[in-house]
Amino acid sequence: MSDVLDASPYDALLLLSFGGPEGPDDVVPFLENVTRGRGIPKERLKEVGQHYFLYGGVSPINDQNRALLDALRGDFADHGLDLPVYWGNRNWAPYLTDTLREMVRDGRRRILVLATSAYASYSGCRQYRENLADALATLEQEGLELPRVDKLRHYFNHPGFVEPMIDGVLRSLADLPEDVRDGAHIAFCTHSIPTSAADASGPAEEHGDGGAYVRQHLDVARLIADAVRERTGVDRPWQLVYQSRSGAPHVPWLEPDICDHLEERHEAGAPAVVMAPIGFVSDHMEVVYDLDTEATAKAGELGLPVRRSATVGADPRFAAAIRELIVERAAVERGQGVAPCALGALGASHNLCPVGCCPARTPRPAAAGADSPYA
Repeated sequence: MSDVLDASPYDALLLLSFGGPEGPDDVVPFLENVTRGRGIPKERLKEVGQHYFLYGGVSPINDQNRALLDALRGDFADHGLDLPVYWGNRNWAPYLTDTLREMVRDGRRRILVLATSAYASYSGCRQYRENLADALATLEQEGLELPRVDKLRHYFNHPGFVEPMIDGVLRSLADLPEDVRDGAHIAFCTHSIPTSAADASGPAEEHGDGGAYVRQHLDVARLIADAVRERTGVDRPWQLVYQSRSGAPHVPWLEPDICDHLEERHEAGAPAVVMAPIGFVSDHMEVVYDLDTEATAKAGELGLPVRRSATVGADPRFAAAIRELIVERAAVERGQGVAPCALGALGASHNLCPVGCCPARTPRPAAAGADSPYA
């Protein structure tokens, strides 16, 4: 990247995340926001909310976003990048629409969006873009001047995202008893999604079995596994596995589930497993419950030693990666040639989601893409 940290034409960064409850009274209203339009009874939402009630009704995600905001602002200040950072959520306060309204009233006209999801998929990319379109439509109805909104490219294979995960796996391996360390398997974990959604993830030309969603995760898993082998001298078995399945049982979702995988590894004689949640930016509820609670309990039943490696969170290298991505995208918008930074076999992702990328079952307007109604 150039030593000149020029963010123009952009005048603000929006951290766009999922949101989560911050107390017991928030849990059911939050889940109603998440499941709106699906007709799920409140009693069922209370059952689902037990995961949150185990932790006092508080999701870790909001505090983790606050930490990331602090890291981004500190990194930008240290490196002379003059770009204010805002925060909005899809499903809980601060709500996306409220934040965009605030940004408009602050005079922001060219906004870059950082979504807390690193990979291509409907739920990890296009749904965020649909929420942006909904928010812009609301502001338009209110008579406000609409800003131009762009989304940062997928950063799953940026060194600032990958390197902290490599270190996390190495720390977890070092924490295992010495007699099982070299034989430990690595389970690279990500959120399961319906196979139909996976198959349709990424640009239309990449659609097929698993789509871009599976290919991108496999590429990151190989990068980490190769780095761990190089740094430890041990070639460990690994597999991409899934967690946090929801929805109707008859609908096919990506497998194997992490708990099933632990049983299979135990039966096959694996002495230990490191669970590496590569599909998640931070230690939010699905990591804390599905891995730290449920999967760890399953391993305990089996007598299988496990460790869970850290997510990227607010690691300074991740904050630096976001800064680099901002400067890179700004240069592209100014018509300057740049060499995008990416590891692995897939190269840098597209800056502008093309038509047909991660389509929804029911078409809806989506901002910050080639098919955006808000160019």
